[in-house]
Amino acid sequence: VIDGEHACHRFLIYLALSRPQQRRGLMFVRDLPANTGMLFVYREPAYLSMWMKNTFIPLDMLFVRADGAVASIAEHTEPQSERSIAADELVRYVLELNAGTSARLGIVPGSRLYLDADEYLSE
Repeated sequence: VIDGEHACHRFLIYLALSRPQQRRGLMFVRDLPANTGMLFVYREPAYLSMWMKNTFIPLDMLFVRADGAVASIAEHTEPQSERSIAADELVRYVLELNAGTSARLGIVPGSRLYLDADEYLSE
């Protein structure tokens, strides 16, 4: 669930917990339903970077701190680009959503990410 400016929004997310899952991400996906995304979960906060190699759909990438606050958002990332898209501070999560979702729902830096599976993800 993401708390945007004036509302909470629920998403069905695929989890990328292992290194192989994180390396693959949403590569080769041709369609992502509107209320769906992928959450990359890292054990420790880090200066994370992503790319769009072999990713065919534009995405919004939300870089999220360990406390669930959205630190920054890379909107409308370029499909198949090898350009590095990086957080400018320590983050623990990256949530990928369809491009334009952040703006449409009022999700901005400072919005909060609430995970229904906190106990699972905190291991």
